[in-house]
Amino acid sequence: MHDPTTLSFLPPRLHPGLRSRSITAENPTGGKGAGGRTASMLGPGRKGRPCLTLPAGQTTTLADIDGPGRITHLWFTFPDHTDAVGFVLRDIVLRAYWDGETEPSVEVPIGDFFCCGFGARALVTSLPIVVAPTGGMNCYFPMPFATNARLTVTNEHPVDVEGFFFQIDYELSDHVDEHTGRFHAQWRRQNPTTAGLDYTILDNVTGRGAYVGTYLAITALQRHWWGEGEVKFYLDGDDEHPTICGTGTEDYVGGAWAFQDRLSADQEPRVLTFNAPFCGYPQRLTNDPSRQSVYATAMAPSHGLYRWHLPDPIHFATDLRVTLQQIGQVGPGIFERSDDVSSVAYWYQHEPHTPFPAFPPRDDRTPR
Repeated sequence: MHDPTTLSFLPPRLHPGLRSRSITAENPTGGKGAGGRTASMLGPGRKGRPCLTLPAGQTTTLADIDGPGRITHLWFTFPDHTDAVGFVLRDIVLRAYWDGETEPSVEVPIGDFFCCGFGARALVTSLPIVVAPTGGMNCYFPMPFATNARLTVTNEHPVDVEGFFFQIDYELSDHVDEHTGRFHAQWRRQNPTTAGLDYTILDNVTGRGAYVGTYLAITALQRHWWGEGEVKFYLDGDDEHPTICGTGTEDYVGGAWAFQDRLSADQEPRVLTFNAPFCGYPQRLTNDPSRQSVYATAMAPSHGLYRWHLPDPIHFATDLRVTLQQIGQVGPGIFERSDDVSSVAYWYQHEPHTPFPAFPPRDDRTPR
């Protein structure tokens, strides 16, 4: 299987069949010579249509591209205006369909796709996902397709979302290798998790593929340290025990010792967030992101973490299941926890893929 996960950018390919294109609100078809034509008060081609309005309750098609080719970059930004009517980052759903399929290969709340959990923005500086000030959301996962690529956003916010800016960069080519996998991303949530039962990040994946990343959004519903749970990868017929099993949640995302700045009983440690190319802990919320609660300081801490398996993709030949234990620690002892856990799994595989579980309705996605 050709591995599109290496993200080797340089030197650029100079194949004579490659052509670069880009879709924006001003050039919705990505047509050659069709960018920047809309007139504004400054005249023709002077920023006449830089963005869209997403009508409430409707699906907007951002891109419908005939291939072969591959999407190389996504960029989105819009006002999140988290308020009394909801959390926009959880209310807009991003979906992607490859090669005429009717079931999406990507189905994720737009904020979580870009590692912004809990309906709140975070600054993310990693290799495939970057969220820059203020809310410039970038994705560099290559997304190949043979005949067609279709990207949509569904606005399940109670009101229209105005000022939705976007750019979808892609390249067209003469062909896509038949062994190239298609990009997939799936969101799940369990609130609360069941004590003693591992949380499922991904399951029911069949066929050949490579797992390339995880985003976790964990709100601690109980006291004490929350991150002793191990991430497990069940590969190619694994049953009771996995082939790959880590040592703890913070270890999985490249951290250690509860992300503390010191291991000392003499001074209270601080928890440190961080961003790195392949792993990070960019989001630690200790207040109410809706900015409504007078009890904001009493909110349970929420933690956003990512791990990209790009230099080290997890290959599977027939099937894959990924889980996370919910284990905490008090002193030297560990205990089974129950928390609010959301996740995004990112992987490539040959199509067709198994249909995803029913996507949770808006009320079940709301941070609470």
